Amino acid sequence: MVGWAIALHGGGGDIPIDLPDELRIPRETALRHCLDLGVSALKSGKHPLDVTELVVRELENHPYFNAGKGSVLTAQGTVEMEASIMDGKTKRCGAVSGLTTVVNPVSLARLVMEKTPHIYLAFDAAEAFARAHGVETAESTYFITPENIARLKQAKEFNRVQLDYTAPTPKEPEIRGDSQIGTVGCVAVDSAGNLAAATSTGGYVNKMAGRIGDSPLIGAGTYANHLCAVSATGKGEYIIRATMAREVAALMEYKGLSLSEAAAYAVEQSGPRGTCGLVAVSANGEVAMPYNTNGMFRACATEDGFTEVAIWPKN
Repeated sequence: MVGWAIALHGGGGDIPIDLPDELRIPRETALRHCLDLGVSALKSGKHPLDVTELVVRELENHPYFNAGKGSVLTAQGTVEMEASIMDGKTKRCGAVSGLTTVVNPVSLARLVMEKTPHIYLAFDAAEAFARAHGVETAESTYFITPENIARLKQAKEFNRVQLDYTAPTPKEPEIRGDSQIGTVGCVAVDSAGNLAAATSTGGYVNKMAGRIGDSPLIGAGTYANHLCAVSATGKGEYIIRATMAREVAALMEYKGLSLSEAAAYAVEQSGPRGTCGLVAVSANGEVAMPYNTNGMFRACATEDGFTEVAIWPKN
C-alpha cells in the first residue's frame, strides 16, 4: 500500500532526560505545530517539495531551533546559515551556504534549484541572488539573539567549538542543559510516491567563519530519489564522511534493505555514539527516525493514522 507520510526533526544531541519544562515544552509544541502544518498540506494535495519547504520554513522561523531565526553564532559573532532541498523523482536540488540576512534559507535553496542552471550558491553570491529575487531578508538583530550571544560567550570561555545547540551553564559547562546538535529538516512522500527532503541549519556555536557542514551538501545532509527521502542531523564532519543520506538510498537500492534497516545501518556506521541521527520516508509511506545521540527532537505522521512527537527513546 502506498500512503502519504511525513517526518521532521529539530536536531539531535546530548539532550538530558530532565530537560526543564521551559526548554522542552516550546520545542514539543513547535514540533507538533509543524507536523500538523505538513499533514494538512499533504492531505490538501500539495507536492512533497512544497510540503518540506513549508515545514522547514516554519522551523526556521522558530527561535528555539538552530536554523533561520534561532541560528547560533560563529567565532566572529556572526550568523552563517545553510540549507538544501531535493526532489526525489527528478533529483533536482538546490543548496545555499554562508547566508547572513536571508530569513528562510530553505526557500533560497529552492530558488537556486528553480531559477539557475546550478545547484549550490554561497556567501556573497547567494546573498546577491536573494536580493535580486526579492527574497525576504532581515537585519542581523533578527538573528543574533541574547541566548545565542550567551552560548557563544560560554563556548569562547571554555575554548571549544560547541557541537551542540547549548544553553549557557557557566558553572558546569559539561552539563548541557539544552543540548542539541542543531539542524532542522523535513521529509515527505505523497500517496503517488513522490518524495522530497529539505534541511536547514545555523551550524556550530563558535565555528570558524566559512565552515560548511553537511546540511547543504546533497548526499550528506539531504537526499531524495525514487526510493526514499532523508534529512540528517548531527556532527556534520561525520555525516559528510559517511555520505549518510545517500547511504540510506544506496542500501535500499543495491542491498534490498527496508527503509528502517537502511536508516539504522547508516546511522550506526556514521561514527561513534553521539554523532548523528536522521529522519526518512520511503516511497510506500514507511517512516524511520534512528539516532545514536542521547535524544533527537522529532515528529512523524502516516496516512494510516500513526503520529509521534518525541525527544528521547521510547521505552
